[in-house]
Amino acid sequence: MTAPHRSLDDLLLYRLSRLVGVAGGMVIRLCEGRFGITRREWRLIAVLASRGELGSSQLAEHAQLDRARTSKAVGSLVEKQLVSRVARAGDRRQVLLGLTEAGQALYDELFPLVTTINAELMEALSKEDAARLDESLHRLQARAERMVEEAVLPKADRGRRGAGGISPPSSRSP
Repeated sequence: MTAPHRSLDDLLLYRLSRLVGVAGGMVIRLCEGRFGITRREWRLIAVLASRGELGSSQLAEHAQLDRARTSKAVGSLVEKQLVSRVARAGDRRQVLLGLTEAGQALYDELFPLVTTINAELMEALSKEDAARLDESLHRLQARAERMVEEAVLPKADRGRRGAGGISPPSSRSP
């Protein structure tokens, strides 16, 4: 049995979020300052570069983004001429998204810079520690995916305050 967590700093997800916030900030500055794209747009470009043409739903799934955010980012990338929309032969309702030449060129320039940031960060670990971390991250990812499949949680409702329909303290009866 594990000891109870006493502060936010004891929680894995918080610590990972802080790490991504700090180290990921360098990637965001590169994306926005040098390449004129958002972090979300970079993620979609990277997925398309590694997986090839995809439908919008597939792209959202691989990028682990909701469809609305994916659609908005895709629209921006199409406008920037970094992503193309091509109707599938025989079914004009089905659209494939792919990188344009400019999108591929951006990926080819940005990916090595992001790789360098990652490599420099990983220099904090020995090869053995890096291998253990990689294995641990795989196990944690698999566990998180199982937890999501098994969980019975309410869908997010940002218009409602509180969790599970619980009213905020100010409106509860005594």
